[in-house]
Amino acid sequence: MTPEVHVLVEARFHGPDGSGNGGWSAGIFAASLGDRGPVEVTLRRPPPLDTPLTAADGEVRDPQGRLVAEVRRVGPVDAVVPPVDPATAEEAARAYPGLVDHPFPRCYVCGPDHPDGLRIFPGRLPDGRTAAPFRAPAEVVPATVWAALDCPGGWAVLSAGRPYVLGRIAAQVTALPRPGDACVVTGLAVGGEGRRAEVHTSLYGPDGALLGRARATWVALPTG
Repeated sequence: MTPEVHVLVEARFHGPDGSGNGGWSAGIFAASLGDRGPVEVTLRRPPPLDTPLTAADGEVRDPQGRLVAEVRRVGPVDAVVPPVDPATAEEAARAYPGLVDHPFPRCYVCGPDHPDGLRIFPGRLPDGRTAAPFRAPAEVVPATVWAALDCPGGWAVLSAGRPYVLGRIAAQVTALPRPGDACVVTGLAVGGEGRRAEVHTSLYGPDGALLGRARATWVALPTG
């Protein structure tokens, strides 16, 4: 038995309406293990906002005892998406499809209607990768990197009328960006079947150093 840890997804870190952003939530759940990883988090239900959660023995539960997430240590995450230069990332971001059609426009990471979010707007490159510039916020914690590694992978598969949500993510954080650092994040779809898509993401610092990488499974929401 491991000691019980209390965690909270604050409302400002929301993703889909009424629930936490998957990457940020996974990052704070991963922190309950007491290290930066590599850690894999499987979301079993939408992370509730402003709700005291308990983490123990690799499980995160809500006040009713329902399983919210499973957390486990894993081996090295070999899921590096090649970087692009800042100018290429900025050009891709200008064509970010979420600016005109976004399933969750108030998402903390990629929502154009969240003025205090990370405002990572990944656009598609000709080779299928996504890329976006990312200015590190004034306060940076490991969950910030997890969040930055979330949506750029999703936008490699998201399309108009076909929303996806994060189901599972394994991340490896090498280093944290400094507040105000101009970073670049890239994403790539690497497979999938049916409603599931497998994606990779990578975060690079101003000097081109790889700060974090992730592999994730995104799940398409039912439509119609």
